[in-house]
Amino acid sequence: MNKIDCMRAYIRVTHLGSFTAVADELNVTQGSISKKIAWLERDVGFSLLYRSSRRVELTAQGSSYLTYCEQMIEEMELTEAALKGELDEVVGELTLSVPSAMATRLLAKPIGMFMTQNPKLVINVSVNDRVVNLIESGIDIAIRASELADSAYKARFLFHNQAVYFASPDYLKQHARPVTASDLEQHECLTYSLASPSDIWLVKQKDSLVQKVKVNEVFKSDSAEMLLAMALSGHGVGVLPSWMVEQCLDNNQLVQLLEDYTATSLPMYAVYKSGEYQPYRIRAFIDFLVEFFQS
Repeated sequence: MNKIDCMRAYIRVTHLGSFTAVADELNVTQGSISKKIAWLERDVGFSLLYRSSRRVELTAQGSSYLTYCEQMIEEMELTEAALKGELDEVVGELTLSVPSAMATRLLAKPIGMFMTQNPKLVINVSVNDRVVNLIESGIDIAIRASELADSAYKARFLFHNQAVYFASPDYLKQHARPVTASDLEQHECLTYSLASPSDIWLVKQKDSLVQKVKVNEVFKSDSAEMLLAMALSGHGVGVLPSWMVEQCLDNNQLVQLLEDYTATSLPMYAVYKSGEYQPYRIRAFIDFLVEFFQS
């Protein structure tokens, strides 16, 4: 039994919380993962995990040993990368998690440019609007429209995600145009279900405090593209990033509303796992994105 393979399996079991999840990830049997952990426990001479029918938990010794395993494998990979010359070369596979609307509208171009510049790189993009756990999912970089809260992660600022209010001309033929933020309470509103709460919109008039408005929520979705489609079909008032709707505003498919107010503005970040060592492909891609968006 290869001890390094067993240590890697142990790390993944602790991150994913079950032998089955690791077996599915690695496309092997659950029994093979159990054997690796059992061999490792015999080799070190103490129990690493408490096993139950639903999940596994670390023993006290197992927690300390996990830290050792992660540090040892990280140092080993750093040394190997240095010897291979990979610290200053973009090679390998880069995994990204990006919001659905951004995937094609904002990120396809810089990703394509980066691929052209680095032909030895493979990029794997997961399109998902939900917040993902980078460690459990094996994601290198996530693009997020939120403030960074998890200390296990680091982040680089990309740009401000400024939202605007809008509705279709057909909708406005049937409903009086809102003039003040409180008018939104009387309108049919299309809301983003992943916001918490989804029926509270934050608005700010110039040089004033932020106002919370409880809107009349008639449709909600976790897809920004779906909200845009519903607005274009005349089903209500929406609020989305300006870059998503500017073309529709320019060709009069949508009408901007409440222009004296400022809608939510969230900073966009490239989020990655903390740690002293990051493969050069991760650092290089983040540097490229920062330069692309801030230029």
